[in-house]
Amino acid sequence: MLAHFTIRLLCGVALMLAAMPRRDVASAFFKIMLRLILGLAVLLALATDGPRLGPIVLAVLAFFGSALWTLELSRPGSAVIILLAGVSLEELWRGTVLFRGTAATAPLALHLAADLAGAAVLGATMTGMLLGHRYLTAPGMPLAPLLRINTLLGGAALLRAVLSAAVWFEAGATPVGETDWIWLGLRWTAGILGPAVACLMVWRILKYRNTQSATGVLFVGVIVAFIGELAADLLYHDLHLPL
Repeated sequence: MLAHFTIRLLCGVALMLAAMPRRDVASAFFKIMLRLILGLAVLLALATDGPRLGPIVLAVLAFFGSALWTLELSRPGSAVIILLAGVSLEELWRGTVLFRGTAATAPLALHLAADLAGAAVLGATMTGMLLGHRYLTAPGMPLAPLLRINTLLGGAALLRAVLSAAVWFEAGATPVGETDWIWLGLRWTAGILGPAVACLMVWRILKYRNTQSATGVLFVGVIVAFIGELAADLLYHDLHLPL
């Protein structure tokens, strides 16, 4: 479970870095974010059963990418970010296949879509929150990067809600006990409704260019997104559905 959660977070952060407008953000931000990805890649390697090349490739790419952004070489640094996004997508696919295994009661494509949407929610909240801290030291930085991340967060939360509802109604599943109802409640309120509300609040707050308050909201968004995705993993062990 730890390995699968880690690759979702790593993949989400890499995708957000690839999708955001990087020209408007200082190189130091990407240096720090790639070091975060490096740490997540090491954790993924430690949490994975048996040797796998993917986490090592991710760690090496993140290390050299961080060095490139430290030297303010934005073009090759951006190329490394794109490579990281591609490799992390492949690792997400492998992780989904290994984690879901043969016990899955829904099509594999649905599991992949759900994990990708969950990765986007995790990555958007984490990247947005850390990006918001950059505005504390660079208040004149354009809002376009943070607005882009926030838009992606709203889209990811909506997609995750649609997929979760589709799985629920198609399978006609009912939790087998009170514990499952608790996890399902946390999954929906914290993991789906929470990030969606955070997105709306940030959108309203940024109209007044109050990046400090927006960062605080995104910090809460990170917490509820983590709770929601972990609750979804616990639900999977009981129901074998990508809720």
